[in-house]
Amino acid sequence: MIRRIDVLSYNNALRLLSPMWKSAFAALMFLLSYTVHPFLQIAITLWMMSWCILQARIPFRAYGLLFGTALLFYGLSIPALLVEFGHPAAGQAGVFQLPGLPLPVYITAAGLQRAGELLARISACMSCFFFLMFTTPFSELLQVLRRLRMPQIVLELMLIMYRFLFLLTDAAHGLLLARRLRGGRRGYKAKLRETAAMAGALFGNTMHRYYGLSQGLLARGFTEEIILPPYSARPVPRRYAVQAYAGVAVLVLAQLWLWVRG
Repeated sequence: MIRRIDVLSYNNALRLLSPMWKSAFAALMFLLSYTVHPFLQIAITLWMMSWCILQARIPFRAYGLLFGTALLFYGLSIPALLVEFGHPAAGQAGVFQLPGLPLPVYITAAGLQRAGELLARISACMSCFFFLMFTTPFSELLQVLRRLRMPQIVLELMLIMYRFLFLLTDAAHGLLLARRLRGGRRGYKAKLRETAAMAGALFGNTMHRYYGLSQGLLARGFTEEIILPPYSARPVPRRYAVQAYAGVAVLVLAQLWLWVRG
């Protein structure tokens, strides 16, 4: 999936927009996503999705697959948010209760509301991250961070780790393809042994390729500092700027109205 994201970040309709403007817009929307009302968080989610799918022309399948995969981690936390053990407290009736168990298990309306609010906040924050991730290449993000005075050692570590993800993906794909071509093994215990062997081989193969990467840097004259290309400012079309500023203004006014109302 990381290769798909990298390709889409270089080939989208918002590619030529200023990376600094996109980063500032995503950061502002993230702050709003964390603080506004849940209904406005849902609106932010849909709006940022429209920026990616309609404006940047990111395929809906790729966006939906990544968004759904990220929500799986939220799904794993659902039992901890909803399920309560014991007897409901005074004035807190369970909306659903499992009968026939020695320890009562129930779900409360407060738990459902808490899970819904968390889902709205997570979706809004993720949509802001996905906007920046799908529309801005990683190299331009590094240029933005460098312009914001991020330490050079941090930028170099981020660049090496990003490159290391591709090495890890290639090594894992090669091992999985070799296993399929050899037919693999059948049986649960045999699959466990094979998985453990593949994990060890993956670590060795990845470290070997990482050693090759480090040798390649030295052969190209690495002097303990990776020189990043300079930041180049690019204009933002008026229609994108108007849409962004108008949307932010509407969200702020709606949140103020909700505060005044109640």
